[in-house]
Amino acid sequence: MALKTFKSRSPGMRFRVAPTFEEITEKRPVKSLTEPVRKNAGRNNAGRITVRHRGGGAKQRYRIVDYKRVKRDVPATVVEIAYDPIRTANLALVRYEDDKKTLSYILCPAGLKVGDKVVSGDNAEAVPGNALPLGKIPLGMQVHCVELVPGQGAQICRSAGNNCQVMARDGGKVTLKLPSGEVRVFDARCYATVGAVGNGEWGSIKLGKAGRKRYLGIRPTVRGVAMNPVDHPMGGGEGRTSGGGDPRSPWGKLAKGGKTRKPGKTSNRVIIKRRK
Repeated sequence: MALKTFKSRSPGMRFRVAPTFEEITEKRPVKSLTEPVRKNAGRNNAGRITVRHRGGGAKQRYRIVDYKRVKRDVPATVVEIAYDPIRTANLALVRYEDDKKTLSYILCPAGLKVGDKVVSGDNAEAVPGNALPLGKIPLGMQVHCVELVPGQGAQICRSAGNNCQVMARDGGKVTLKLPSGEVRVFDARCYATVGAVGNGEWGSIKLGKAGRKRYLGIRPTVRGVAMNPVDHPMGGGEGRTSGGGDPRSPWGKLAKGGKTRKPGKTSNRVIIKRRK
């Protein structure tokens, strides 16, 4: 994906960096592969705010992605490269050869183009876009859309530009290095897609103005140190202060340095090296 800058015709365009969408070929999504997004503005079933700074935003439709790659050993042709307003990655619309009416969305790997062939199966070739078990992927290769449990569907490494690296293989286990730096053991029967997720320049996009953040459904965030003591534990003070104490949430809970992972989590036994 290429990026473009703009002339400073307005304050919102001065620092904006936007994608060119030159690789997108789909004009509108396949309606049968989408469903409406019901916005709740960060509120639960009782109407109380449980996630702050959410609300509004442009209307979107959710694209149903085939994370399981259920059609095994059936070649499929990429017919469109599609934009997804909800995900950071682009999608590839594929048509299977056994039934020309069968269409599916998959995450578009880097380098995949319209007309390319992809296939999933135990005997698939290890080329970008093909899905096969981790036990059949050569060492050192990049993979994405990795299953945690065989047959459950991809859960690991699905955002734009991400990839895992196959480090080692021992019997029925395969060791992967995750984007965070964590080294973890997976079942060799877990499926993964070869290559890195496309749209790697996504992280360099600059919205340019606050209004574009509102289109995404994100409302403004006020710093705690800018509030009064009645509103936030870090508020108040004579003149401008940076809080004077440890960073805290509005309810007084320490915000930094605490461990967030449960000590007795069952997946601890499959982690060889922590991300830190």
